[in-house]
Amino acid sequence: MKQIIQNLNSGETSLIEVPTPMVMKGHLLIQSVCSLVSTGTERMLVDFGRANWLNKARQQPERVKTVLDKIKTDGFGPTFDAIKSKINKPIPLGYCHSGIVIGVGAGVAGFKIGDRVASNGAHAEAVQVPQNLVAKIPDSVSSEAAAFTVVGAIALQGIRLIQPSFGETVVVFGLGLIGQIAAQLLKANGCRVIGIDTDPQKCFLAESQGITALCSAQNADIATAILSLTQQIGADAVLIAASAKGDSILGDAAKMSRKRGRIVLVGVVDLAINRADFYEKELSFQVSCSYGPGRYDYDFEHNGNDYPIGFVRWTAQRNFEAVLHAMASQQLKVEHLISSRLAIDEYAKVYNALHHPENAAALFVYQPAQKHTSTVSISSVSPKTDATGIAMIGAGNFSSKVIAPMLKKNGAFLKIIASANGLNAVQLAKQYAATKATTDLSQIWEDEQIDTVIIATQHHTHAELCLQAIQKGKNVFVEKPLAINLPELEAVKLALEQSKQIIDVGFNRRHAPFAQKMRQLLGQTPPLMNIVMTINAGEIPRNNWLSDPAISGGRIIGELCHFIDLASFLTNDTVEAVCTNNLGNSEEDVTVLLRFTKGSTAAINYFSNGNKAYDKERVEVFSQGKTLVLENWKRLIGYGFKGFSAITSSQDKGHERQFKLLAERIKNGGNSLISFHSIFNTTAASIAAVQSLHEQKWIKI
Repeated sequence: MKQIIQNLNSGETSLIEVPTPMVMKGHLLIQSVCSLVSTGTERMLVDFGRANWLNKARQQPERVKTVLDKIKTDGFGPTFDAIKSKINKPIPLGYCHSGIVIGVGAGVAGFKIGDRVASNGAHAEAVQVPQNLVAKIPDSVSSEAAAFTVVGAIALQGIRLIQPSFGETVVVFGLGLIGQIAAQLLKANGCRVIGIDTDPQKCFLAESQGITALCSAQNADIATAILSLTQQIGADAVLIAASAKGDSILGDAAKMSRKRGRIVLVGVVDLAINRADFYEKELSFQVSCSYGPGRYDYDFEHNGNDYPIGFVRWTAQRNFEAVLHAMASQQLKVEHLISSRLAIDEYAKVYNALHHPENAAALFVYQPAQKHTSTVSISSVSPKTDATGIAMIGAGNFSSKVIAPMLKKNGAFLKIIASANGLNAVQLAKQYAATKATTDLSQIWEDEQIDTVIIATQHHTHAELCLQAIQKGKNVFVEKPLAINLPELEAVKLALEQSKQIIDVGFNRRHAPFAQKMRQLLGQTPPLMNIVMTINAGEIPRNNWLSDPAISGGRIIGELCHFIDLASFLTNDTVEAVCTNNLGNSEEDVTVLLRFTKGSTAAINYFSNGNKAYDKERVEVFSQGKTLVLENWKRLIGYGFKGFSAITSSQDKGHERQFKLLAERIKNGGNSLISFHSIFNTTAASIAAVQSLHEQKWIKI
């Protein structure tokens, strides 16, 4: 299928062929009928992409400090690589969509195949959307009109924050799509509406719907004009739906407001508030967040957990429904706003002229349902026709930043890349000359040339995908963790015992040069030791899937497992018992105590509440009058070691050696990089650490 994407590095917009998304749990697969180009938002993205690096930084000053902190802790090289990888990753364009349901994921209620729906889907021939960001289209509403649902919900959410009452005067500053819709909805609410824009044509469109409109380009003092229209009282409320540089709009909004008036920002303007304007009138100011409550809440959007209607009357989805109802009752009309109708193949006419009035509300109209394919051929060239191939499931940040580059560097043949939405798989496959990108895992299971499957998906899928790979006779390299609970772990163990396959887990730190040096200094049969590890992990945003234990397993199972494995490697031993203590009720601020079978101990301090400028990882080993101190994988210091005091290098956490060894094993055969006994023990110890946290006692492995 076809999809429009944009490269944030170059600003280039392109139409590419991608696999049809798979139908995921809690999601709907929708055949596209129409999608609307929201010129304001999409113009900002395109302009950002076309800007140079300095201007990109100026547009996102809040990110600059984060970058500087990362440089301090990780060094310039890793930081630059991370930024480059992030900004080179193309993004899908579009978020105003209507279509027909062609697939219903597990757990979805209230929708069926054949339903006409509006959603925040992208510009693509088919889209996969979480159920809480989809609404059914009433029979009397056309698919073209329904494509305006999301911008309508943005306008409606801003209005809800204003809390207008019948008879109030509300100024809508900016008469783009959101402003036009907001003006109509406010009028339907019984308000006197005055629209303001610099474009006479937009003012004319508003006037055609009975809205009083002023062209600011023809009024030198727009605030005075509003005061004149309101008998010097001023507007009860101002909704800013404009996108403009500078703070003049916010200043004018304050000047035209009555005492104790309300100002709500839906658009994008500079927020340099003049205290005197707001102080003298006791004005209130609020910024509206997108479609409404639930937007950017991972639990609402991706897990399908709705807010109780008795407590949150208007969620993002219910705002969608309200907009569609307003269209059905003719309180909201949008057809007159459509500036052009195009096929998706004509995308360049829109994106090469986003500033032109004729593209103010361009609508992509899709052809009737075509046959969708779950696999796209990228390259027919492979190193050898009989070369042992690798398939990778998961094409997220770690796959693109680490796994794929390392495999390429070591000459491995990455044949197939699979991802849930298809887009990431296509981009990665093109970059690393894979032959196929797919959303259909059977392409991997049935390919006899695939020797090893790399699994880099969300954690809760790891064990099931491992089982499928083993059953299909594939070796597995899975990013940590192997499993997020004991039944999953036992199932993988049993399957492995009944097969000849190999499983490796991405415990990369044991492969780092400094870890190897520490093991050398301690000896292959190391003496008893005490290990102290301090991990300055930092917080995870609450809207990130890693913050959901049902998906990630939590930070102990999902991340701290790295350091349990490292301690096992340094001691050359396995964990016998685990005890966990935490700060408050947090799983992000814990100390995990490990007791090893031969008597060594380790204390792993895993904290999220530290300063980002401090080292992210620090390891100390104490044994027989000797001490080793590892500082953030950049410096290793020895005390009491003959012939060794310190070494320094660029940061290396072991990925390079790990994937070099993996590539060699795939090519030449051999054993797993880490024994399954050790992998099992580390995973079981991670799971036991969570159990200890809940039961407040030592847990034996």
